[in-house]
Amino acid sequence: MMAIPDHIVVPKVWEHVYPYEKGGYTDVFSTGEHLEPIALMAAVAGMTTKARIMPAVMVVPYRPAVLTARQIATIDVASGGRITLGCGTGWMREEFEAVDAPPFKERGRVTDEFINAFRELWTNEEPEFDGEFVRFSNIYSRPRPVQRPHPPIWIGGDSPPAMRRVVRLGDGWFPVGADDRGDDPRYPLNTLERYGAAVGRLHELAEEAGRDPASITLAFWAVWFSDAGDTRQIGQRAYSVDDGSQHMLLGSNEKIAADILAMGELGVTTIVFNFVRDTLEESQDSMERFAAEVMPLVRAG
Repeated sequence: MMAIPDHIVVPKVWEHVYPYEKGGYTDVFSTGEHLEPIALMAAVAGMTTKARIMPAVMVVPYRPAVLTARQIATIDVASGGRITLGCGTGWMREEFEAVDAPPFKERGRVTDEFINAFRELWTNEEPEFDGEFVRFSNIYSRPRPVQRPHPPIWIGGDSPPAMRRVVRLGDGWFPVGADDRGDDPRYPLNTLERYGAAVGRLHELAEEAGRDPASITLAFWAVWFSDAGDTRQIGQRAYSVDDGSQHMLLGSNEKIAADILAMGELGVTTIVFNFVRDTLEESQDSMERFAAEVMPLVRAG
C-alpha cells in the first residue's frame, strides 16, 4: 500500500491546530511543497504493477464530486484495479478557502453527500443524483472502475462522527494514530489497549446500525513510526504513555513485530508506516531495515 497525503496548496499560516502534532506545526509543511495527490496517484500507477495506491486521506470537499469520481475510476482502470480511496472531511479552514471548496463548517455533510455521489457514478453507467451540494442526471459514467462494485472506501478520522461515517458509508476504517502528545488528545490511539477499545466502539456502532462488524476493514496509519536508524530529531517519543501502558509500534524490532501481530489479532489487515526521512537515501534505508529486520519476525509469528 502506497499512501499519499492530500494537500492542494499549503497556507503560510493557519489558525486551526494540526491534529497530529503538538503546537500545530510539523516539518511536513515547512517548505509548502506538495504534489497534487490525484495526479501523483496516476503517475505512481504507471510506475508500479502490484502496489495498491491510496490518498491518505483525500479531503473529499476539496474537489467537485463528479470530476473526482471520474478521476478515481480512470486511475482504477489504468492500474488494473489497485486503488483504495481514503476519505476524510479535512481540518484546515484556510485551505478550504484557498481552493474554493464548500464552506468549512459544512464539510461533514458535504463529505457524506459526495461519497454517495461517488458510489452512484461508479455503480450506474447512467447515474442520477439530486442532493444539496451535487446534482447530475442525463449523463454516462463509463467506463466503471475495474473493482466491483467500486474501489474500497476507507474513512479516516477517530472522532465519534468519523466512526459513525465508517458505519454508514465506509468499507473500512483508516485512522491516523493520534496520540496524547497533541494539543487536543481527545481520541488518542497510541496503545493497543486504546486502539482495541476504539475497535470495540466501532463494532458496537455497527451492530446498533444493523451492520455486520466483520464487513468493515480495519487499517491503521502509524504516522509516528521511527526505527533505530532514524536520524530525525522528532522529540521525546516515549515508549510509555501517560497511563503507564506501552506506546504501540515503537521500540525494538521485536516490540514492533509483536504489536503488528497483536493488531492482526484485533482484525487489522493493513498498517501504513511512515518511512519518510530527511533524504531519499534515509527513507530507502528505513524501508529496507523494516523489510529485513521486522517483517521476518512478523512472518515467524
